[in-house]
Amino acid sequence: MFKTKIDLSEPIRSKVVEMLNQRVAECIDLTLQAKQAHWNVKGPNFRSLHKLFDTVSSGVQKSGDLLAERLVQLGGIAMGTVEAVIDQSRLQAYPLTIMEEADHLDALSTSIASCGKAMRESIDAAVEWKDEGTSDLLLRTSQKLDKYLWMVEAHLQGRTGELSALEKEERRLQSRQLKSASGG
Repeated sequence: MFKTKIDLSEPIRSKVVEMLNQRVAECIDLTLQAKQAHWNVKGPNFRSLHKLFDTVSSGVQKSGDLLAERLVQLGGIAMGTVEAVIDQSRLQAYPLTIMEEADHLDALSTSIASCGKAMRESIDAAVEWKDEGTSDLLLRTSQKLDKYLWMVEAHLQGRTGELSALEKEERRLQSRQLKSASGG
C-alpha cells in the first residue's frame, strides 16, 4: 500500500482495495462480454441490439475505470490485466459460439445481474468499513448496472415460445446445484 493522507486506516484501505480490484475485474469481464455480444449478435433486431450492447460495454468500462481510480486513491495498485481478470472475476464465462439474439440477451443479462449483486454486496462492506466515498461510487455503479439490466431484459420480457438453449442449460445447472446443496 502506498502512503496517503486519506483518513482511513491502512488495514481498512487494504480491504477496500482488495474488494475494488475484484469489482474492477468483473467490470472488465462484463465490458468484454458486452463487446462479444455486440460483435456477434444476429437476427431481426441486430441494429438496436448492436447499439445497446455497445452502450453497455462503454458504460461498464467507464464505471470500472472510476473504481480502479478509487482504489489507487486509497493507496492500492489497480490490477486490470487479463490474468487479473481471469483470477478475480466471479462472472460466468460468456459462451463464445452463440449468435441468436435471445441467447446473447440471456447471457448478458445474467452477467449484468451478477455484477450488480456483487456491487451491492460491496456497498454493505464499504459502509461497514466507514468508507463513504467508496460506498457512494459503488452505489452509482450498481444503479447504472440496474439500468443496463432493465434495458437488456426489456428485449426478453413478454417473449413467448421455447426457452433458448442457454436458458435450458442454465436451468439444468441450477437444478444440479440445488440437488448438490441439499445432499440429493
